[in-house]
Amino acid sequence: MTAPAAPAASVPAPAPGPVPDGPRPSGVREVVRYNWPMYAAGAFTVVAGGVLARRLPGPAAALARAAAATAAGYLALGTLATWCVYDRSGLHSYDWLPALLPDGPGDHLVISTGLDEAGRPLAARHPGARGRLADLYDPALTSSGSIRRARRHAPPAPGGIPARPDALPAATGTLDTVFAVFAAHELRRPADRTALFAEAARTLRPGGTLLLVEHLRDAANTAVYGPGAWHFLPRATWLRHAAEAGLHPAAERRIAGLVTAFALRKPAS
Repeated sequence: MTAPAAPAASVPAPAPGPVPDGPRPSGVREVVRYNWPMYAAGAFTVVAGGVLARRLPGPAAALARAAAATAAGYLALGTLATWCVYDRSGLHSYDWLPALLPDGPGDHLVISTGLDEAGRPLAARHPGARGRLADLYDPALTSSGSIRRARRHAPPAPGGIPARPDALPAATGTLDTVFAVFAAHELRRPADRTALFAEAARTLRPGGTLLLVEHLRDAANTAVYGPGAWHFLPRATWLRHAAEAGLHPAAERRIAGLVTAFALRKPAS
């Protein structure tokens, strides 16, 4: 059962201010650093497959060569795709945002589950918008090793407000936009994601938007990242969480072919 959203009176709502500067958004260098065990396992498979292929007979050698080639292919393709998405596309410039939020972010909350990918570029692009950062990092909720490594390498900037999925730091109906950029999938328990969406809906004004940005577990990401795509969630899962919170898909945009941004709208009345 999902924990109920905290009553508005019990949720701290500090005065909005600029979202503090933080580390630069992730590029391929950071992705490899945070996920090095996966890359190390792939490299080990390549080397081990090559060694075994020289020592095993016929069919077994062919299988070892195939395993090594598959691992090498995913390593190369995944690294290239990550570079294209995170270093070369307009993902971090937010040039795609006006198509989803024509009026800008307004009073907004940026959600982080360990690594803030949105606060700095949003503050640079919209210096007049009032925003704050909700830091949901909790090793018990965000169990991914990559997030723990990211937290060590890129500690949170001062000004983030500790929060929980069922208690966001904003009063009811006070925000124009809630941003969850590569954050919600790190909540691995469905109940925590359900609580987060319910809280986002609570804090939004009528007509406000939850802006969700994620890789999806779909054909394109699976083709590029292989088994690593199972860390992502299917499109249907996100739309189900939105529907349960009373949020409706208003717009959707694909970024660099592998990232999807959803504008999930709270009804105006």
